[in-house]
Amino acid sequence: MDRIKILWADDEIDLLKPQLLFLEQKGYDVVTVSNGYDAVEEYEQQDDIDVVFLDESMPGMTGLETLSKLKGLDSNIPIVMITKNEAETLMEEAIGSQIDDYLIKPVNPNQILLTLKKIIDNQRLVREKTTSDYQQEFRQILMDINSGLNYDDWVNVYKKIINWELKLDDSNTESMADILAIQKSQANAEFCKYVMRHYLDWINERQPGPIFSHQLIRKKVLPKLQEKKPIILLVLDNLRYDQWKILEKTLISSYRVVSEDHFCSILPTSTQYSRNAIFAGMLPRDIEKHYRKWWKNENDEGGKNLFEKELLQSQLDRLVKDKVKMDYIKVTNLANGQQLDDQILNYLNNDLTVIVYNFIDMLSHARTEMEVLKELANNERAYRSLTKSWFEHSPIWTALQKVADKGITLIVTTDHGTIRVRQPSKVVGDRETTTNLRYKLGRNLKYDYKDVLEVKDPDEAGLPRPNVSSTYIFAKEDLYFLYPNNYTHYNNYYRDTFQHGGISMEEMICPVITLSGK
Repeated sequence: MDRIKILWADDEIDLLKPQLLFLEQKGYDVVTVSNGYDAVEEYEQQDDIDVVFLDESMPGMTGLETLSKLKGLDSNIPIVMITKNEAETLMEEAIGSQIDDYLIKPVNPNQILLTLKKIIDNQRLVREKTTSDYQQEFRQILMDINSGLNYDDWVNVYKKIINWELKLDDSNTESMADILAIQKSQANAEFCKYVMRHYLDWINERQPGPIFSHQLIRKKVLPKLQEKKPIILLVLDNLRYDQWKILEKTLISSYRVVSEDHFCSILPTSTQYSRNAIFAGMLPRDIEKHYRKWWKNENDEGGKNLFEKELLQSQLDRLVKDKVKMDYIKVTNLANGQQLDDQILNYLNNDLTVIVYNFIDMLSHARTEMEVLKELANNERAYRSLTKSWFEHSPIWTALQKVADKGITLIVTTDHGTIRVRQPSKVVGDRETTTNLRYKLGRNLKYDYKDVLEVKDPDEAGLPRPNVSSTYIFAKEDLYFLYPNNYTHYNNYYRDTFQHGGISMEEMICPVITLSGK
C-alpha cells in the first residue's frame, strides 16, 4: 500500500516535532507549512496529498479561511481541524464547512493516529466491504439474468445493478465498476431477447404486460385525483432511473418518497412517440387515427410534440367524469423555467398541473454536439453528476421548494431513458429513411437482422404506417445505426454518446415516483 501523505499547517509547527516523528515512524509522510497561504500553495503543487491537518488559529489566513480555500480546490479532500478553542460556535462553523474531524490541543499522538485510521481506513474499509458485497451479489444477479424472469423481475435486476453502480461510485471502486459494466451489458442482452419475444403480445394485450406509456396517466396519475390534493406531474424528458436516484438525494430535503414505481416506454423510446402516447392515453397508431390534426409523421414538417396539452385534455375528458382543472407548462429554456418559478404558487388552485421539463434531453443532445460537454460528461458517473448539478441550481427545484409545504402530491416521471452507445451497426436506406441512431423507419431497409427488432407491420406495434411498405427497426443493447457513407467519421463521432429510441433497460424501464411534502 502507498504511504499516506499528510499536509500539516500550524504556525507552531516546530513544537510538533514529537508528533511528526511519531507519524513518520508509523509509516506516514508529512509535509509541513506554517501558515494558510503556504498550505494552499503546497496543496496546489502536490497531487498526492491524502489528508490535511489545519491549525484553527493561525495568523494571517485563519484555519477556517484556509479550509474554505482548500475545499474550493477539492471538495473531497479530508481535513482535520486542530484548535485550542472548544467554543461551540467555532465547532459548528467548522463542521458546517465539511471538516472530517477535529482535535483539541495539546494533541496526543495516539489521537492523531486514531483520526487517521478513521478517515483513511474508513475509505479503504468501505471499498473492501463494497467489493465483497458486490462479489456476493454478482453471482445472484448472474443467476437471476439467466432464470426466465418476468417484467417486474427485470425491473428489480435493473434497480440492483443501478444501486451497485451508485455504491461503487461512492466508494471509488473502479475495478469492480468495470466488472459491473460487463454484467450490465450481459443483462441488457438478455433483457432485449425478453422484450423481443413478448413486446408485440404485450402491446396487443394478448398476454399480460407492464404498464406502458399510453397507460401511465390512467393508472398512475388519475387515481390520485380522489385524494383531493393538488397534483404536480413533473415529466423530466430523458430521465433514467440512475439519474432519479441522484436527484432523490436533493428532493428528500423537502419531500418524502411515498412510492417508487415504474412503467415501460413504448417503442420507439423517443419523445415523438412515447410522450405523445403518455398525454393522449393512446398508442401512436390510434393518435394518428383519431387526432390526425395533432399527429405528425416522421417526414411531416413542423414540431412533433406541439399538441400535448390538447391530447391530455382529451384524455381527461374521456376518463374523468368530473371536470379537472388543469394547466400544462412546457419548459425548454431558462426564461420558461424562471417564469414557472415565479408563477408556481398560482398553480396550487389546479387539480392537476403538468410540467414538461426538457433540460436532460437537451443535455444528452448537446453532449453529442459539443466537445466541452463530452469532456464534462465523459462517462455514466459524470453524466449523473452533471444532471445533479443542473437540478440543484435549476428554477424547477426552486419552484418545488416553494410548494413543498402546501399539501401537494408530486409525481416525478419521464417519457423514456437513454443509453450510452458503443457498437455501430450498418443500415442502408433511401433518402426518406429517418435519421435516428437507435431506430429507423423507411422502405427497402437493409440491415443486420441479429442487431434489431424488425416490425414489418407497424399496426401490430401500435405505430403509424406512413407508406404501405414502411418498416421499423429498433436497435438492441448499445448498438447505433450508421449509413455506409462516411462510416468511420460518424462511428467516431457518435460512439460513447447518449442516445434513445431502441431497446435497453435504460431506455424502457422508466421511474414513476410519488412524493409528498415533509
